[in-house]
Amino acid sequence: MSTEQSFPSFKVAGIQMVSSPDLKENLDQAAILIAEAAQSGAKLVSLPEYFCFMGLRDRDKWAIKEDAVQGGPIQAFLADQARTHKIWLAGGTIPLAVGGEDRVFNSSLVYGPDGTLAARYDKIHLFKFASGKESYDESTAIRPGTDPAHFSVEGAGIGLSVCYDLRFPELYRALNQPALILVPAAFTYTTGKAHWELLLRARAIENQCYVLAPAQGGHHANGRQTWGHTMLIDPWGDVVDVLAEGPGVVGGTIDASRLNAVRTSLPALQHRVM
Repeated sequence: MSTEQSFPSFKVAGIQMVSSPDLKENLDQAAILIAEAAQSGAKLVSLPEYFCFMGLRDRDKWAIKEDAVQGGPIQAFLADQARTHKIWLAGGTIPLAVGGEDRVFNSSLVYGPDGTLAARYDKIHLFKFASGKESYDESTAIRPGTDPAHFSVEGAGIGLSVCYDLRFPELYRALNQPALILVPAAFTYTTGKAHWELLLRARAIENQCYVLAPAQGGHHANGRQTWGHTMLIDPWGDVVDVLAEGPGVVGGTIDASRLNAVRTSLPALQHRVM
């Protein structure tokens, strides 16, 4: 099977935020950063996980959950931003209602330059961690998704994932050898310091593709500290750009010639037997 990809080079941008429990405040900050990314020439912009809301408690997100069919202000915001700036916009994650359950999907929605929904991915792997005073269990408020998802921009395959998914390489093998993987996240400071860059570079190296990981990065009103370090990594595993903490934009170019050169010189994807 050929792993070569053909598409025109294009710029991407990952947005780092320090989201709060105030929906309007978060959307206003996101709008400023999306505009900055678009003005830099980015054709695809990705927001971090929970860009719209970081509540004081896990179940606080129910107050802003939206219906996937009927829509809502967050979905309208994403569609409008994509249309206004004529970009592909990956909306980090938003809480979508689950019929008949007291949980939500943690969903990544992608909008095209015309403002229409192009892809949806519901986070499959739910984070659980306990160490000392730190304790998290996303399954108490979130229902896991079941299916991988991807889309394309002018022939460049783009795979979707979210945060804790990063620890499960089998998911990325199901994404049909993409040119780019998106990993919007809200990694904790503890786990991020230990594993964030290591895992991101591993996913880029083993899939021989670009990885764009927009993150939450700072101290939040709920007392949580997120690791940040939004970054773009190339198919060889080199870090192209990174922002340690605080709101901002990271960017770079997705280059088919670079991707194909890596896959040709080290044809690991063609050597797979499983």
